[in-house]
Amino acid sequence: MSATVNDVDPKAGREFFGHPKGLSTLFMTEMWERFSYYGIRPLLILFMATALMNGGFGFDRPQASAIVGIYAASVYLASLPGGWVADRLLGLRRSIQYGAFLITFGHLSIGLSSFAGGKLFFFLGLIFIVLGTGLLKPNISAIVGDLYPDGGARRDAGFSIFYMGINTGSFLGQLVTGFLGEKYGYHWGFGAAGVGMLFGLLWFSFRAQATLGDIGKEPTRLADPAKQAKQESLVKISVAAGLAILALVVVLTATGVITIDPQVVGGYMTYVLVGLAVAFFAYVFVFGGLNSDERKRVLVIAVLFVAAAIFWAAFEQAPTSLNLFAKDFTQRQIGSFEVPATWFQSVNSLFIIILAPVFAGVWTWLAARNIDISSPTKFALGLACAGVGFLIMIIPANTLVETNGAIKVSAMWLVVSYLFQTFGELLVSPVGLSSMTKLSPRRYVGQMMGIWFLATAVGNLIAGLVGGSVDPEKLEQTPKLFTGTTIALMVSAVVLFVLAIPISRMMKNAGDSTTDNVEPAGASL
Repeated sequence: MSATVNDVDPKAGREFFGHPKGLSTLFMTEMWERFSYYGIRPLLILFMATALMNGGFGFDRPQASAIVGIYAASVYLASLPGGWVADRLLGLRRSIQYGAFLITFGHLSIGLSSFAGGKLFFFLGLIFIVLGTGLLKPNISAIVGDLYPDGGARRDAGFSIFYMGINTGSFLGQLVTGFLGEKYGYHWGFGAAGVGMLFGLLWFSFRAQATLGDIGKEPTRLADPAKQAKQESLVKISVAAGLAILALVVVLTATGVITIDPQVVGGYMTYVLVGLAVAFFAYVFVFGGLNSDERKRVLVIAVLFVAAAIFWAAFEQAPTSLNLFAKDFTQRQIGSFEVPATWFQSVNSLFIIILAPVFAGVWTWLAARNIDISSPTKFALGLACAGVGFLIMIIPANTLVETNGAIKVSAMWLVVSYLFQTFGELLVSPVGLSSMTKLSPRRYVGQMMGIWFLATAVGNLIAGLVGGSVDPEKLEQTPKLFTGTTIALMVSAVVLFVLAIPISRMMKNAGDSTTDNVEPAGASL
């Protein structure tokens, strides 16, 4: 009797670069999702800040930048309820499929907003993308892990391949959508991102059953049917209530009953998220039932949380302040061809693809010689590298002020700045993910991963709130922004360098180590 699809163990194969063929399904789906997400991200502020007569919304730059910050922060925050819904109700596979559909619908809604619906369709599209990404992003990574039940080096290698798909999608998305958006019209770029996600949706829909078997098809169920029914009812009521509140806000805003100021909302949202983090750490310390060693580890996580939020507040200025700098102040002409400003966004992804294996080799080389660098030290180095990246940008920014914007500066300023920011990303992002799992008390691992995403969300919000300061009409704001960002990064790096030794000693006394030689994955996750 011949074997059927369900008779084949999807975890045992080696058809995709020595890995299960299910990894190819997840690789391509995630690549197209990142193609769409990073494809529209740099276009958003350019489109919203473009004058109405040129096809944009004519928003003030600070407003447009704040919207980008709120959108990016919401994408990360949506991963928390998205994972919860998958675990309790839908299962990983259905969550990914529904998420891909919502993302596709959202992109196409944005792309069609110039023909009908205007701002309503545009912002509805952003909302659908946030909801869809919350369902897709955390759960597709979870299925990658499920392909390797035994963990180990093969699982690490599988994630490395998966992350390569992430950065490949990011790199290609910004090239394609940026070219179409700036050369032929922003909505062509938005539409191309939607088509990319449609490819991902179709790929997953047709390939999942044949390559993943039963992995992720059903949520984790309780043994007691009554408790299971009660759990599902709670999830359904919570989701329905959340969507109803969201729909009410959309209707009230669309009808002019309420007016939303993005900068005010972003500011309050930042306070709320920081307040949640403070409340969470306080609760864990006081009521978490931690022993002395666990308290020390949670304290280290709190320090890394602050450092991570500061890092992302700088790094995530790429689609706002640095994107605007590329558009307005950078010499982009090569012969008769003008390089789209958004193409500079792909520089980071290219550097990640090139440098991630190099960093992995460095950590392996150091480990083989018993040279360990603690997590706080790596974080400090990452902050310092990002600080150098923004320090470099102060020079061309001051040149613009001195010449009153009469000249455009070399593109190499941005390229070198992105190089140092990539160094910082490769030091902070994978180390942060690893530290959350290694330092967390076992019963709080999931929540501490949520705290990591919360730090990223806070950083995105702050980046959006400050990123609109790059303006040809207010040249003096640009060097001030880059100088302030540099100071914040460098001061944070110095503080972490000072704390690195006592933290390492404290962790050693606690019977653990903060060293981690993980493969850098990049922050395009």
